[in-house]
Parts: sequence; structure tokens; C-alpha cells
Amino acid sequence: MQVTFNPKDTNTFASASLDRTIKIWNLGSPDPNFTLDAHQKGVNCVDYFTGGDKPYLITGSDDHTAKVWDYQTKSCVQTLEGHTHNVSAVCFHPELPIIITGSEDGTVRIWHATTYRIVIGYDEGTIMVKIGREVPVASMDNSGKIIWAKHNEIQTVNIKSVGADIEVTDGERLPLAVKELGTCDLYPQSLKHNPNGRFVVVCGDGEYIIYTALAWRNRSFGSALEFVWSSDGEYAVRESSSKIKIFSKNFQEKKSVRPTFSAERIFGGTLLAMCSNDFICFYSWAECRLIRRIDVTVKNLYWADSGDLVAIASDTSFYILKYNRDVVQSYLDSGTPVDEQGVEDAFELLHETNERVRTGIWVGDCFIYNNSSWRLNYCVGGEVTTMFHLDRPMYLLGYLASQSRVYLIDKEFNVMGYTLLLSLIEYKTLVMRGDLERANEILPSIPKEHLNSVARFLESRGMIEDALEVATDPDYRFELAIQLGKLEIAREIAAEVQSESKWKQLGELAMSTGKLEMAEQCMKHAMDLSGLLLLYSSLGDAEGISRLASLSKEQGKNNVAFLCLFMLGKLEDCLQLLVESNRIPEAALMARSYLPSKVSEIVAIWRRDLNKVSCPYLFLCFFYALFLITGLAISYITFCLF
Repeated sequence: MQVTFNPKDTNTFASASLDRTIKIWNLGSPDPNFTLDAHQKGVNCVDYFTGGDKPYLITGSDDHTAKVWDYQTKSCVQTLEGHTHNVSAVCFHPELPIIITGSEDGTVRIWHATTYRIVIGYDEGTIMVKIGREVPVASMDNSGKIIWAKHNEIQTVNIKSVGADIEVTDGERLPLAVKELGTCDLYPQSLKHNPNGRFVVVCGDGEYIIYTALAWRNRSFGSALEFVWSSDGEYAVRESSSKIKIFSKNFQEKKSVRPTFSAERIFGGTLLAMCSNDFICFYSWAECRLIRRIDVTVKNLYWADSGDLVAIASDTSFYILKYNRDVVQSYLDSGTPVDEQGVEDAFELLHETNERVRTGIWVGDCFIYNNSSWRLNYCVGGEVTTMFHLDRPMYLLGYLASQSRVYLIDKEFNVMGYTLLLSLIEYKTLVMRGDLERANEILPSIPKEHLNSVARFLESRGMIEDALEVATDPDYRFELAIQLGKLEIAREIAAEVQSESKWKQLGELAMSTGKLEMAEQCMKHAMDLSGLLLLYSSLGDAEGISRLASLSKEQGKNNVAFLCLFMLGKLEDCLQLLVESNRIPEAALMARSYLPSKVSEIVAIWRRDLNKVSCPYLFLCFFYALFLITGLAISYITFCLF
């Protein structure tokens, strides 16, 4: 029914037959090497295992079963039961621990190749299934050594192997030399260094194995759905939703815990955390006593190295909490019974941010994370700063203080670094702690291009005067000076950048605070002629109004010039200005009201101006206006004749 070559030995192949046997053949012989006889009915299909070193093949039969065989020991390893009709197709996934079987019962079943549990079964229609995971199974220790799992193969790279002579820009793939470290006996679903980096745990297929990080030697193993490290090197495993075990640093079991609720997740760190679907409970590692229950749906948990801060990430936001270690210790030492909520003051909510955290790490009191929009952010004191916009999904590995760079990895195991100055983080952390003296000592080591970021951080903390001292951007410094009411500093900045808008803003502020001399100077720089008119007229400064009239005329601001001349009583100059600016009808009206002796002269000018246009309606308007101005009967008669 089918023949398949052995991919690990292309000189041999297997055949499946309706005589209920599987035969293994060699190309150099007409006789089979051996025969596997175990199916109760004819065998339809056969496939070899290609994903690792196991000498396995799989067969499908009309007896409704598929069987996994070890062709070296000639024994059946597992029988896959579940199909209700002939199994017509079998396949090992080339990379993932997956077996696929197809049957004449109309179903395709996907099985776990290690546990042989059914993953997916479907009776009607067609479905498309995404197999594998986006998040790479990788971990980085504090020295920059990265270990990752490519299926069962374990590889390692060292960030510090990139020489100082090789300049790598932010977001550029690092040219790392990959070394083979070994293989793993189980299919890794998680991999994590312990706190000091000496050991690495691999968890998957319901088991865990602890290896030495350097030589990749097996040190301990056991059953586990999940594995977490404590901050001191102890660890805990979740064997089921009702059983958690705690182990010492020497891999010895210390305690077995059966929580009163269904534990769907566990998290390590300063405290051992167990989660249901609706809440999280924190326990002490030593005695597994309840510290605090918090009603929140938890997706992930991140402890700072100090053990004083923790970030709880949910589906839509994350919370920064302070762990009051002394309060908890005194409460536990007192022997006071703890209720089902735990110690009330164990945690203090510091900040809540409405962003979804994909992955996160702590550097001091700074929480670095990437969000659902794939922006790389960091949060200090509740203030979120975007470092970079990532061009694809990436996942945080860690931070190297010696290089002031945070490192990320993508699903193709490409490692990228982004600069985040340690001095900047330390400064913000010290400001948050109120240690301004030490913070000011660090400030000179922060590059100039980052000082505006520091200033905005200080402004968000209400430290506006400090922000003004630190800021370098003139526009930003001007805003801060205005906020503080430091007009002299604002004037210096305005003089430096020579911005009319800044001079005008400063002039208005100086006017409102009674600093009239500064207001006048600012309005002159801003060419705010209407503002100067208001200032001089309020003060009754005739000399200033006279200067403003000349300046306005030079600038073509005839309205302001007219008002200045009118205030000074220079009516003939007003009339002349209207004529020069070709506003002759207005000049005629003004002459009628204030200078009757000039009416004839202005009307003659107006008539000459209209002669340039051959529109009869304009003449009509002219005579009507002339009637209004002169009041002469002849003008009215002429108007009527028109």
C-alpha cells in the first residue's frame, strides 16, 4: 500500500501491506531485514520519525488504529486509538512533536508525539490550524550568555563575543556565533536560568529537567506542568491544579502544598504566587504562609531584583506594587492568624497603566516592557517613556548594565540591542527615592541629548525649577520659565531664538504682571503694534504714541497709525494717511466731519480716481455719497436724474 525510505539511512525503506505486516528492506537484498506483525487488519500507510534521534516509525491500519514502532527493538511503543474507521494516512511532523493521522471516518487527528494525547479532532468540514509558537524558548543570564531551544536542540550565544570594533546600531541584528550546547530529552516549552545563572531548567511534556548552564549536564528532573525559580535559587513546580511542590537549592523536596483553589498558574520571584482565573495569592517560600490575596486576572508577573517592587500584568493593563517586606515580617513574627485575604498592608499600589505588557524586565526601579503595539517602553515612577518603535514582534531577554543596552529576540532567534543609559535609569530611580543629592552627582554623566527627557521626568514629578536647570531645548526651557513666572530667563531665551510668538507671549505676561518696561520691549521685538497702542494709550504716553505712529506707517499698519495720529489730534495727517492708502471715500467722510475746508479737495481727488473706471454704477454711488457729504441740492437732483 505504501513504501517510505528511512531519512536517517537512505539504504533502507519500509513497506506497508494488506497482509497486516510492515517489512523493513535493504536496497542490496531481495529479502526483508525483518517483519513487524501487530495490526489485526491490513496496513495502509507508514512514515518514519524525522524530528530527532528516536528510531521510530508509525503505521496506520484498517483495524482503526495507528501504531508507533521502535524499529531497532522491533517493538510497538504506542497504539493510537480513537478513529472509528480505517486509518489511511499517518505523518510525523518534521520539526514539532506532532503526529497527524487521517482516517476514512472523515477526521484528521493531531497527537502529541511524546504523551500521545489527542490535541485536535474534528468531524465535519475543513479547518486550518497554526502549529508551533511565536515566542522563542530562550533565556539570558546576567553576563549576556543566551541559551535557546530549537525544538530538541539546545544552542548558546554570547553577546559579549561581539567585539568592540564592530559597531552595531540600535535594532540591528547582532552577528552572534551560535554554538551547539546539546539536546534535551523532552520537547522544551519553557527555558529559564536560575538567579545566579549556574543552572537552566527546561520544562515541557509535563516534565522538567535542570541542567548545568555551561556543560549542559542533567542535575535533576521530575514531573511538572510549570516550573518557577525563587529569587534565592529555590524552586517550585506545579504538578497539577491541586498540587504544588517546593524544592531547596540542593534539589531536595521541602514541602508539598495543596491549595484550596484550582491553581492554573504559578509565578516565582521574591514570593511564590499561585493564580486562579480570578485572583492571585502570594505565599512565603519558607513556610508557604499566605501573604496576600489580590483579586485580579493575572497574565504575567515581574519582580524587581530588590524584591520591593512587582509588576502585575493583566489583559489590558499593568500595576506597579510596592511590597512592604518589614510590615509582612513583623506580622508573621507576631503569630497573628492570617485570614483568607492575607496581610492587608503587604502591598501598596503605586501606579496603574492602561497598556498590555507582552514581555517585561526590571532594571533597578525601572520597568522595561514592550506593549501590544510593539513599542519598547520603560516606566519609572508611573511615567511611561517610549524608547523605540519595534518593526516586528520581539521579546525581552535582559539588560546588560556594562553596555547600557536592553536585548530582545524575535521568533527567528535574531538578537537585537537598544540603548538605555544606566545613568539615566539610576538618576530617575534616585529622584523617585528622594535622594536628590546622589541624583545630582549622576546628572553630569548623562549625555546632553538625553537631558530633555530628564527634564520632562522632573516636570512630571512637579520639580519644575529642577527641570528648567536641566533642560537644553530653548522652546521647552521657555515654557518652563513661563510656568515658573521667571520672566527674565524667558526674555533671555526669547532673545536667543528671536521668535515673535515668544516675544508676544512674554509681553502679554509682563503686561499682566505690571512689568510695563519689559512688556514694551517684548512688544517691540514681536512687532505687536496693537499691544503697544494699548500700552501707550493707557499710560497717556504721547511721545510713545508718536513713535508708534511712525513705526506703524513704516510697517504698513495703517489702522494703528491712523489711531495714533487721531489720538494726537493730527487730523490733517490722518486725512493724508487715508488718501495715501487709497481709502478716499473714508477720507471724504472724515473731511466732512472734522475738516470741512478739505471736502472740495478730497471730492476732486475722489472724482479723478473714479474717472479711471468706466462703470456707471460707481458714478451713481459717488454722487449719492457726494449728496451725503455736501448736502447740496444739485447733487441730489443729479442723483435723481441717474
